[in-house]
Amino acid sequence: MTDLGFVHRFMPGKKPAAPVLLLLHGTGGDENDLIPLGHELYPDASILSLRGKVLENGMPRFFRRLAEGVFDLEDLKLRTEELAQFLDAARQQYGLRENKLIAVGYSNGANIAASLLLRDPRHLSAAVLFRAMVPFVPDAPPDLTGIAIFLSAGRQDSIVPSANTRQLSSMFETAGAAVTMHWHPGGHELGRDDLDAAKLWLEKLPLS
Repeated sequence: MTDLGFVHRFMPGKKPAAPVLLLLHGTGGDENDLIPLGHELYPDASILSLRGKVLENGMPRFFRRLAEGVFDLEDLKLRTEELAQFLDAARQQYGLRENKLIAVGYSNGANIAASLLLRDPRHLSAAVLFRAMVPFVPDAPPDLTGIAIFLSAGRQDSIVPSANTRQLSSMFETAGAAVTMHWHPGGHELGRDDLDAAKLWLEKLPLS
């Protein structure tokens, strides 16, 4: 669907009151990429999967960057605000007013989810962030009390340095979030261990 400002797919879950997974792909992905992962992570959940609106050499992204790891902060702010507006509209469109929303993002998608948490966290109850990095440093920490965050990073990741991941984790914890870290032994790619750890973490959350 192309209404509400984003090309997206909505798939109702098996249990109407179950959480909704907000799926946010990496560079070059689309609204279909993470759906199998979403079904595996939380089979009962509804799926709300978006396509990024920014193109980089023809590849969809959720915000512009100036170079590898160097973000266009003005565009990031604009795109994060657009995402927040979309989520408000989607809750009304799909009757999700009482459902908890869990962001599941990979790489660029994880980064805009992190930006949403730091800029406008009211939308999310939890987040699963694969290969996220610090999107920006806020002037003051938001209130992330009650929000659970799963961070999964690669020890050999050439794109996201380990120190950056630890900085992001510290930012979330300082803001009051409950952060769980998982370290994948490889690089920026996802491994079976990432998915197994995230699924186990989700199963233990008091969200359903």
